[in-house]
Amino acid sequence: MTEKRPVLVATEADDITADMVIAELNRRDVPVVRFNLADIGEDLTVSARFGTCPAPVVGQVRTPSRTADLTRVRSVYWRRPEWPSFPHLSPDDSRFAAMQVRYGLGGTLYALDGPLWVNHPLRIAAADYKPAQLALAQQLGFTIPPTLVTNDPSEAREFIRTQRNAIFKTLRWTPYTREGVPVTGWADPVTADEIDDGVRVAPHLFQARVDKVADLRVLIVGRHTFAVRIDSELLDWRKNYDALTYTIEHLPDWVDKALRTYLRYLELVSGSFDLAADRAGNYWWLELNPNGQWGWLETETGLPMSSAFADLLMQGDRQ
Repeated sequence: MTEKRPVLVATEADDITADMVIAELNRRDVPVVRFNLADIGEDLTVSARFGTCPAPVVGQVRTPSRTADLTRVRSVYWRRPEWPSFPHLSPDDSRFAAMQVRYGLGGTLYALDGPLWVNHPLRIAAADYKPAQLALAQQLGFTIPPTLVTNDPSEAREFIRTQRNAIFKTLRWTPYTREGVPVTGWADPVTADEIDDGVRVAPHLFQARVDKVADLRVLIVGRHTFAVRIDSELLDWRKNYDALTYTIEHLPDWVDKALRTYLRYLELVSGSFDLAADRAGNYWWLELNPNGQWGWLETETGLPMSSAFADLLMQGDRQ
């Protein structure tokens, strides 16, 4: 019997979303090699050779319980792996070791051109810039809220005053603590009076508030589209999941096609889109998360999202 080709799953130690996909692959008897980049050392070993045979990359990734032949990988599910920080080393040695892992282990995995990536980390990184997302969304026919990205306090105040209501959003989620307590950057209302010279430190994103009646989270996985309407009274629904209600939504064909075109443009096979619906039934573009969470939506709605990921990963092969 021909040996079954494995699926690589790169993610952090506790990832319920990845667990759901792995469980589905296990039910289908598909071998999985799961690892976290932060485990490099005794719990994760990589060996790769280049230029010694016809295959571009020959080698293995090994964990204490699994081994993957890099020439036999079917697909790679790149969820949310953590890069190592090496706190036991000196600051200089830690920085040096971290870069060697990023460009050694990471570079070896990125060189795998045959397997299907869901999604390739370099494509994820390229797709994660909100200003570029907004420009592409407008090109593809979506309505986007008037938006300003600036580090000019005067321009920020002028923009906010010209909007009926304005909000502030972070350009990129970043781990952040105040006095040791983790905090999260929500979408929050902002007034011109709140703008001071601190804005000059870095670009900020200010946006007109959409007069919405509901939010939509749309997950596209290969040929599957799952759209969920999220009803709440919240500006940012992520603030209180207990206040949310969920309804399966059926998107207009043009919206579905435009979202798929969006992913093809960015060379992604999956993505989580956030849209807002107004009282007239129009859809407003908010943002794309190229590696977003969706596990709780499957639990709430029964939509077969993990099965769709398993379908895609089983299919394998980039072409």
